[in-house]
Amino acid sequence: MNLCRLIFTKIEKRGSIEMNKLLTTLAAGSVALLMSASAFAADVTMRISLQLPMKSHLGQNLQLFKKEVEAKSNGNIEVQIYDSAQLYKDKEVPAAVGSGAIEAGVASLTRYVGDVPAVDIFYQPFLFNSEEKVRKAVAKGSAIRGPIDKAIEGTGSTVLWWQAYGGAIMLSKGGPIANPDDMKGKKVRVFGKTLGQFVEATGGAATLVSGSEQYLAYQRGTVDAGMTGVSGVKSRKLYEVMDTITITNHADIEFIVVVNSKWWDKLTDGQRKIIGDAAGVAEAHVRNYIAEIEADAYKVAKENGMKVVTPSDADIRAFKAASSSVYEQYKAKAGPLGAQLLEAASKL
Repeated sequence: MNLCRLIFTKIEKRGSIEMNKLLTTLAAGSVALLMSASAFAADVTMRISLQLPMKSHLGQNLQLFKKEVEAKSNGNIEVQIYDSAQLYKDKEVPAAVGSGAIEAGVASLTRYVGDVPAVDIFYQPFLFNSEEKVRKAVAKGSAIRGPIDKAIEGTGSTVLWWQAYGGAIMLSKGGPIANPDDMKGKKVRVFGKTLGQFVEATGGAATLVSGSEQYLAYQRGTVDAGMTGVSGVKSRKLYEVMDTITITNHADIEFIVVVNSKWWDKLTDGQRKIIGDAAGVAEAHVRNYIAEIEADAYKVAKENGMKVVTPSDADIRAFKAASSSVYEQYKAKAGPLGAQLLEAASKL
């Protein structure tokens, strides 16, 4: 306070000319400070909505993407990740990204079934029953993925990369869901209509529950059993509310990272290359490590008291026979694109 008085006393003595000089200096300093701050601001901000926790393998995959983009762009592109459905639930992502409400989002592929019914090719019972088949099907530009990516463009979104989530498993309490007899009379959580058809064809009653709400659905007894990927058992701590995993692997679960097409088109060629290259790194990483991710999730599940059951060959044959109607429903709804994808899948 004494220092301030001293300064102003000197200013008063030196007169208005000195005052003007001081004000000019202060103003110039403020402008320089603002310009310096703006120099550190990103040219492009890319917000990504994720329904899973950041600690999930999809969250970690986004962190890898963020690191790549920000490093290669020298901070000119900033990636902001909003995990645990802070902004949008999984089912809301396609509309949010397509409309431009957010630049990017992660959604399970089946969330596009309303606009592109053929995407549920991956949920046809036991169609992609090996890692080799899955890799061929999801390869960029393949006879299966290529047409799907193109069709999704019609929703206002561009697919950046696919995120492997693993095979579908059954969760239950008090016993496994190892065959159609075990399914009968059970209320089962699903995350897509085609998976619901599988449940109903094999004797259960399907209930559509988003990933972020399934823990409560199990805890409250809203459903008796559920369908998910085993990595979700670890990241969502589902071992706290269910006690048995049945490794059916009756469907391949894929997530996709999409960006708003108009936003994407406004980027420079250089910016698109940086983001596209980072997407390629992230996609290869998660695909190559999915087996390890699943193995770790099974280990965590067992350590937390869960029983892991593998159905017999006879049980799988019974599931296949009971669920054959799912294919017929798919053919009726998926149209020419669905027929095209089924034909391509038969050649894998």
